[in-house]
Amino acid sequence: MIIALWIITGLLAALFAMAGSMKAVTPYERVHERMAWVEDVTAPQLKTIGILEVIGAIGLILPAATGIAPWLTPVAAFALAIMMVVAVALHVRRREPFTPSLVLGIAALLVGIGWVAFG
Repeated sequence: MIIALWIITGLLAALFAMAGSMKAVTPYERVHERMAWVEDVTAPQLKTIGILEVIGAIGLILPAATGIAPWLTPVAAFALAIMMVVAVALHVRRREPFTPSLVLGIAALLVGIGWVAFG
């Protein structure tokens, strides 16, 4: 079971790291061209979202892998799940598809529960 948990955690971390780094590094205007929801946030807010996603991705892997404060891994997973709840609310309010955010949020919640139960 722990191998499956590591695989899912690694995939989730990779997705959040890629999405977050894109939001943190790419200029606001270029992100706005690809994602309509960005017009509801300011450039600093977008960078903050990206940085938090990258930190969350690191928090999913590093504590459990090193054994240093491994309790931070489920905390990171639950924090990312909360971020996805906010993302779902934003997309619902804008009447946009919210399925990707919902799936990522559920996956983050399950990873957090998995680390609490098996980690």
